[in-house]
This record gives sequence, C-alpha cells and structure tokens, in this order.
Amino acid sequence: MKSLSRKERSDDQIRPIQIVRDFCPESDGSVLFQMGGTRVICAASVSTNVPDHAKLRGIGWITAEYTMLPYSTNPRTERRIGRQDGRAVEIQRLIGRSLRSVVDLSRMSDYCIAIDCDVLQADGGTRTASINGGFIALRLAIEKLLHDGSLAQNPIRSEVAAISAGYVNGILLLDLDYLEDSTASVDMNVVMDGEFNLVEIQGTGEQHPFTREQMDRMLFLAQKGITEIISTQNSVFEK
Repeated sequence: MKSLSRKERSDDQIRPIQIVRDFCPESDGSVLFQMGGTRVICAASVSTNVPDHAKLRGIGWITAEYTMLPYSTNPRTERRIGRQDGRAVEIQRLIGRSLRSVVDLSRMSDYCIAIDCDVLQADGGTRTASINGGFIALRLAIEKLLHDGSLAQNPIRSEVAAISAGYVNGILLLDLDYLEDSTASVDMNVVMDGEFNLVEIQGTGEQHPFTREQMDRMLFLAQKGITEIISTQNSVFEK
C-alpha cells in the first residue's frame, strides 16, 4: 500500500488502513496491520502462565512486547540484545495498559495472553498502530478460547483504538506520519475505548506549551480518527 502524503489527504484524514488477518499461523491470533507507511505484525499467544500478582487477585493477564526491527527505519535501528530499550519498554507498557483497559480480567483468570508487536516499517505512529493491531490479535485469541470452550464468557467489554494528532506549522493534523511528527510543535497520542472514553493521553509541547483549547481540538479530531479505526477493526470480524 502506498502511503499518502499530506498533499494527497486532508488535514483531518487518517492514512489508508490495510489488515491481513492470521498473518502468523502459529499464533493464537495475528494480523499484519498497516497504516500508511507504517507496518506492524501483532500476534497473540495464550498460555496458562499467569503472573503471581494476577493469580493473587484471581484474574488473568494481558501483556505486550514491542520491537522495532533493524530494517524498519533508515538509518538502521540497532538491534538490542540483552539490554532494554527505554522507549520500547515505555511503549509496550502503553500497549498492555490499553488492551487491559477494555477486558474483564476476572473472566480469563486461568490465562495470560502476550501480544507481540514487531514493527516492520516505521513511518510515524508505530505505538498507535500496535494498539490498533494488537486489539485485533487479542480479539482473535479470545474468540478462539471461546470457540473451544476454554472461556465461558467473553471478557472483552469494548473496542480500543489509538491515533495521533498534532500541530505542524500552526496547522492541526490527524494521524501524523514521520516527517510531520518530527517537526510538530505539539503532538498527542490518544487512546479511547469504543464509547470514546479516554484510556490514555500522551501529549507534549515539543517547541512551546499548548493551550487547553488546542488540547480539546486535538481530542475532538482524535475521536474522529478513532471512530474510523474501530469501524475498520470490526470489519475484520464481519462474516
């Protein structure tokens, strides 16, 4: 899929989304999620190795790992072996929090689901794409557990999706690509559930502080994008 430049899409238009379901056949649910020039493989793996902190509370768990593969960027991203990348750790925690926010973990007390998000190509919005694709992979894994009788009730309470918005050269834009994100004076990543309740906001005045009015405008625009993303997520499951 060709990534549309901003000249080819309006300020409030998200990049084209393409989803390849069951991309990793050995996983319990997977997709190749592409949003413009950003491509992420999201794969879910189910196990009974529930962390002790969750077992003590009588709940299951959902965790995530995030990696940018070396060839996802130019110049090459260094492969980290045996040492943690602070940015990756922060992003995978965000992904895990976002997915857990829409799941009743007490309904999957015997299971832990790990979501692996591997960035194949990075053109901005890799964390938001990972949340969007990660939710689809999670839902596929949950449907598999329901189908084989491992779960009695669906623990998913709502969809969850994420998008970026920000100001570039004084103009408010939705779904920033890399060039826009790298020059934005203000940028924000927004995570919402299917009822547009806020799950998380990560906003930064890169060049100067931003006003409450600007924040509200970014949130309003983000909701527009998230509406479209959730519709696309749901289309994966339409018979």
